[in-house]
This record gives sequence, C-alpha cells and structure tokens, in this order.
Amino acid sequence: MSRSHTGVPAQVIETEACPVTEVLDRVGGKWSIGVLVAAAHGPVRFTELERAIAGISRRMLTLTLRKLERDGLLRRTVYPTVPPKVEYELTDMARELRQTLLSLVDWAERHRPDIARARARYDAASAE
Repeated sequence: MSRSHTGVPAQVIETEACPVTEVLDRVGGKWSIGVLVAAAHGPVRFTELERAIAGISRRMLTLTLRKLERDGLLRRTVYPTVPPKVEYELTDMARELRQTLLSLVDWAERHRPDIARARARYDAASAE
C-alpha cells in the first residue's frame, strides 16, 4: 500500500515513523543486542565484548559500539594508561531498554511452541 492510500499524512510518516523505525533497527540489530547483553553487568572492555559475542568481527564490533555510543546507549571511558584502557557501560536509557528486551525474550520463550505449531500448520496447508 502506498503512502497516499494509508490515510496517514506523509509528514507524520516522515517525522514520527521513520525515526522510530531507525531506532528500532539500531537497537534490534543482532550485534546491538549482543553488546547490550554483554555490557549489562558493569563496565566491559573491547576484548571482553569481542569474546562474549560469537561471530562478531572487530570491525563490526567497533562500528556497533560507535553507533550505540552516538545514540546515548553506551558510555565510553578512556583511562590515561599505557596501553590505553577503554571501558564501555550501559547508560540509564540502555538499562531501561534491556528490561524491555528481556521481556521480549521471555515472550519469545513462552510462545516458541505456539509459533512452531503455527508454522507447521501453515506449511502443511501450503503443501496441499
């Protein structure tokens, strides 16, 4: 359905929906969730995050950390040591988000059997 057929003014879509979609894409991404979960129990260093998040490359971790810091979800602290020590920790906003993510995970775990049954019914009906 095109924007002209939704009944929602284009300005509302551009000023409200698009930023919301952008935020959800950012915080709902596979790597962002991994970082938020890994950093949930206090300050964590880059190498600890790298070890905790299976499959993430150093470059992707760096990009994800920068984006989360830019969005105000992570606080980066650099200590003037040799070599430099850098730690990341969740902001209050990210801690609130983590609670929401935990609720979503709980919902997914409770409804996993229902979803599996629905998929099986759908696939069986599609095969006929």
